Amino acid sequence: MLRLPNLLASRKGRLTAFFMLYITEGIPLGFAATAVASQLRRMGVGPAEIGAFVASFYLPWAFKWAFGPMVDVFRSQRFGHRRAWIMGTQLMLAATLLMLIWVPLPQGLALFTGILLIHNTFGAMQDVAIDALAVNSLGEDERGLANGLMFAGASLGQAIGGAGVLFLLPYTGFQGSFVLVAAAILMVTTLVVLPMREAIATQLVQLHGRSRLQAISAEMRGFAVQAFQSFLGSRAAFAAVFFALLPMGAMSLSLALQSGLAVELGMKDSALAQLTLVSSLTSGVCMVVGGLLSDRLGQRRMLAFYTALMSLPVLYMAWVLHSHGYQMPRAPGGAPLPALIQQLWIATIAFNVGMGLMYGTRTAVFMDVTNPRVAGTQFTAYMAMMNLAIAFAATWQGIAVEALGYPLTLLIDAGAGLLGLLLLPLMAKIGPADGLCDAHAEGRARIMARALGLLCLGFVPYLLYADPAGAMVGIANTLFTLVFVASALFLYAGTLLQTLSPGQQRLCRWLALALLAIYLRRFAPAEAEVLVQALCCAVAAAAGLLLMQLGGRVWTGLRQQA
Repeated sequence: MLRLPNLLASRKGRLTAFFMLYITEGIPLGFAATAVASQLRRMGVGPAEIGAFVASFYLPWAFKWAFGPMVDVFRSQRFGHRRAWIMGTQLMLAATLLMLIWVPLPQGLALFTGILLIHNTFGAMQDVAIDALAVNSLGEDERGLANGLMFAGASLGQAIGGAGVLFLLPYTGFQGSFVLVAAAILMVTTLVVLPMREAIATQLVQLHGRSRLQAISAEMRGFAVQAFQSFLGSRAAFAAVFFALLPMGAMSLSLALQSGLAVELGMKDSALAQLTLVSSLTSGVCMVVGGLLSDRLGQRRMLAFYTALMSLPVLYMAWVLHSHGYQMPRAPGGAPLPALIQQLWIATIAFNVGMGLMYGTRTAVFMDVTNPRVAGTQFTAYMAMMNLAIAFAATWQGIAVEALGYPLTLLIDAGAGLLGLLLLPLMAKIGPADGLCDAHAEGRARIMARALGLLCLGFVPYLLYADPAGAMVGIANTLFTLVFVASALFLYAGTLLQTLSPGQQRLCRWLALALLAIYLRRFAPAEAEVLVQALCCAVAAAAGLLLMQLGGRVWTGLRQQA
């Protein structure tokens, strides 16, 4: 009987293992953003709904930091610490994909999206476990090459999940594609994960009389304190928060907008598969090239160049569509438009050159501004915020296409992608000697608390007087959702970094939860609209006033440290 090798036992094996593991992370992303999004468009689903669908796919990755304490605390001596998590999450990834076979589309899109949300929650857990395994398995002289191979593996995985599935659709059908993607993930489980022999966890976490749940809660509290101190502690780290939340260059030609437009222009699945394959491979090669160039010529300088380069193909495509009079989305199934299809090919390939060059370099820039004392905490959260930015971009682009048309949406995307360049000069490299909090950390917290408080108060007149049927109301709602998430985090930060009474702490935490619950107003029945509106206004106003108060208090947890 053939015995498969333990890939963690050798340098080449470790590089191969993490390359393969990252392929399993890229496959579902390519499958949803390209294969599923294109088929939904063929079924007549609108760009806004598809944009929301793709956004929900990225949301669990925006909060993957919350899974870190669970991965650290819960261990298996039999199956290995991180290996057990990887194996379990990959099995659940396959199981949730197979569940989608029985969901009818497009009428079951809400259920379909919900199952994929669960699917990606397991994907985010897997990512945390893989990264933790990499940190504990790779030697210092392997990490640079390993990271390049991991990003390349993710790019290849997206090509498999997107282009590969589209190539096979004529033979398998749409429902059969879920089996193919699940089989690809399980193949890596069988050939890579099962033969692994991770170092046995000889000593489980010391609980000192506490339950596992209490241990997780305590670890997450410590994580939150370090995270807030890290983000607010230095000018570079604070600027990097906004840099992570802003789009990392133009994004429209890498999300559902591009695949939806391709369907409208008359591209068949095989042609879209070819475009996806070529663009993914182009991006993967450029990831390696971009990292090498940035190491020699300067990371921030080259990142600015790469980011600007991403906007040029988007501007070009906006001009092409405008010059051909192609403004608003049209129903799929019309006569093909060969001239526009050719231009979409040119723009997409050129875009993937810029995106590939940018990809690895931006990660290095975030490493530069991460404080070495809390590297795991801070860097993971930056990566999570970048995923939140992708989800936000997918949402607003789908809404904007239906409200403003393709050329204007592309123009806005190209401009928004350049906003982060304004922050790059502030993001100087942090050295090991730098303290966790500088003399201005407390001032930053006060400014942010007051700014978020004003935005929460501004939601009240918006909700009362904005036209609910207005063209831009969807984008405004998305922006306020981001404000409420940030405000909820800041209210929680106040309970950790300020000296508050037990009653004040409870008020902050309950209002934080209530702010997050405002998102659910869109699911409320019509007969309860007035009551829901009043509750939302009350929560936003109360949170805004409390944030303004926190902005005037002393943030003892952010006082300058040695």
